[in-house]
Amino acid sequence: MYVITGATGNIGGKLAKMLLAAGKRVRVVGRDVDKLEPLAQRGAEVCRGSLQDEAFLAETFQGAKAAYVMIPPNHQAENLRAYQNRVGEVIFTVLKNARVKYIVNLSSLDAHRPDKTGPILGLYDQEQRLNWLGEANLVHLRPTFFMENLLNNIHLIKTKGINGTPLKGDLALPVVATKDIARVASEYLLGLGFKGVLVRELLGQRNITMTEMTQILGKAIGLDNLQYVQLSYEDAGRSMIEAGFSRDVAQSLLQLYMSINQGIVILGNKRTNNNTTETPFEEFAETFAAAYSAN
Repeated sequence: MYVITGATGNIGGKLAKMLLAAGKRVRVVGRDVDKLEPLAQRGAEVCRGSLQDEAFLAETFQGAKAAYVMIPPNHQAENLRAYQNRVGEVIFTVLKNARVKYIVNLSSLDAHRPDKTGPILGLYDQEQRLNWLGEANLVHLRPTFFMENLLNNIHLIKTKGINGTPLKGDLALPVVATKDIARVASEYLLGLGFKGVLVRELLGQRNITMTEMTQILGKAIGLDNLQYVQLSYEDAGRSMIEAGFSRDVAQSLLQLYMSINQGIVILGNKRTNNNTTETPFEEFAETFAAAYSAN
């Protein structure tokens, strides 16, 4: 039995489909039964509940040989790191008590750093926590910036006619497609050949600037002159709060943006065959265009 947390998300849902297609027994965990229904129709066992509910999760993980675990984002958390640690502690306890033998943990690039990484700090805590599982075999996946994060900018493009984030436009960033993360996770979970504690960075197909990404997205949606604008930290923070983010989450994200701009995190990682994935940004632009048309 495989347990997949975050099964309504971009990675968990894709991973569950891959495991089901391979004929595996899969339990999918989430809070929205309607969003899990497509996986149920493919044969998944649906478990509806919160990752902060230890009793629920303990029952869900009973009999599991392998699991994909992650701490879902919570944009409304009044104290983001406290929320991350609450979920992380529950996941650790349940994995330990259920004696799950193989675990793939979704972490992040730079989760080895104990400072200056904003929301990644909670993933640093979780890696340290899970490393104490003892007999379990564990892979920490450390992907970089998701291409799918840019889907959040559709509203900005439609209302303001620009693409923008607080990131510098000329920084060449590694960006990764979530389907590539799911594929790597599936390879570990289908093979079950990993031992001890491993770390796997995923840097995407190539490094690319926000300006270049904007040009590619613009062509895909029929806006050849779409411009990238670097937003001020103040404007970005205000926009996040207006969109419903808590002040603590907004400040945490701004810390990450600042560290990227300063070259403290994300940049400078050496690219290898092991951490380079296959999906080019141009392919993701087709997905972006479809979402843009649907909105």
